[in-house]
Amino acid sequence: MSNRHLARAIAMQSLYQWDFLKNTKHEQDIKKILSHNKEEFAPDFDDKGFINELVDGVVKNFDEINSLITKYAPEWPLDQITIIDRNILRIGVFELKFAPNIPSKVAINEAIELAKSFGGESSGRFVNGVLGAIYRDMSEKGDIKEIDKEKKSAPGVEEKQTEEKIT
Repeated sequence: MSNRHLARAIAMQSLYQWDFLKNTKHEQDIKKILSHNKEEFAPDFDDKGFINELVDGVVKNFDEINSLITKYAPEWPLDQITIIDRNILRIGVFELKFAPNIPSKVAINEAIELAKSFGGESSGRFVNGVLGAIYRDMSEKGDIKEIDKEKKSAPGVEEKQTEEKIT
């Protein structure tokens, strides 16, 4: 498992726990949850702040992220999406829309991989559908991140696989 993938998994687990306990008598601060999960799942892991960046970004943009999920998954009210899928989508939307240094295709591919690992049987397809629709809409509107405009690496097998997943 790559370092960034592990960081995304810890961020997802922390957001899941926070979301699950939200509005209950056991509600906890996301910072405490995140600190506990880092210590529990990867005590010696130096993510260079990436986990915090993901979680803080999701929390900071929470309402806008939820609005985008609601818009692009109209058949699924937010509270009816499983907690796992909902928080994977939140990370994916954050990386897709608000993280300028994460290529869009990487954001989508990583979210799909999290969904396949942690979600249900159709989670990967669901996450792909929602994030793919957001990406297509961004592309049609010319709302492309600078990093997506740059061709930093030669096309390879991974890029082809990623492209297949978002069509």
